[in-house]
Amino acid sequence: MTSRDTDPLTGEVIRHESFRLAAPASARAASGIARLLDLIMPPVCLGCQTHLGGLDALCSRCWSRITFIRPPICDRLGLPLPYDTGGTMISAAASAAAPAYDRARAVASYDGLMRDLIHDFKFRDRHDLRQLLGRWLLEAGRDVLPDADIVVPVPLGRWRLIQRSFNQAALLAQDVARTEKLKFAPQALLRTRKTRPQVGLTRLERHKNVSGAFAVANTWKASMSGRNVVLIDDVITTGATVGACATALKRAGAARVDVLALALVTDVGVTPN
Repeated sequence: MTSRDTDPLTGEVIRHESFRLAAPASARAASGIARLLDLIMPPVCLGCQTHLGGLDALCSRCWSRITFIRPPICDRLGLPLPYDTGGTMISAAASAAAPAYDRARAVASYDGLMRDLIHDFKFRDRHDLRQLLGRWLLEAGRDVLPDADIVVPVPLGRWRLIQRSFNQAALLAQDVARTEKLKFAPQALLRTRKTRPQVGLTRLERHKNVSGAFAVANTWKASMSGRNVVLIDDVITTGATVGACATALKRAGAARVDVLALALVTDVGVTPN
């Protein structure tokens, strides 16, 4: 029997041969309910609402509007590089100013449709995007998740959390931890002081704004000692926020801190060192 899978990043259909046993009655019933729901509320593209044949997906036009980050990349910053020199590559930017975290990985560049999807998820309660974004995160983190111990989201400020009612990084971190069977620590990192919104600040101002603004909760310090932590955020802009979080985690004894994000602000023409 021929079945189809879809590449989680490109959306391309992959055909392969497989054999399937008859489904139990409960599975057949669930399948029937799913088909009925599809008739009542047909699946649509999460980007443009075009009718699709499956749930939690994008149409081909919307796929083309996302700049997915694929190798070759800088091993430290996760930035896409213009050519492959072989082996582990470090960009000139990472050599000039090494980040506090060990590695960063992101799904796509923060532009086009990806920026719109993240904005909708954060500010327009588009929780229907959560499953797709979670799958993308798992794919982007395939080289940092296998040796991880704990998944920690970047925390929101108290008033921002009250206004938004949820922390998008925590939702994504929860999904990653559950799928990878890792410890989920949503309250491990605390904001120790109020910070200004980062939007509109220069790179230097961003770093000063969040410097020393995070700490590991006392109840989690023992659990962090010697552990490999994956820090989850939605967007890495200058790396100031995730860098400040990584500094706090390492001060608490974390052996390694890798960052996994949906998007990364990239620069054209970044060269390997």
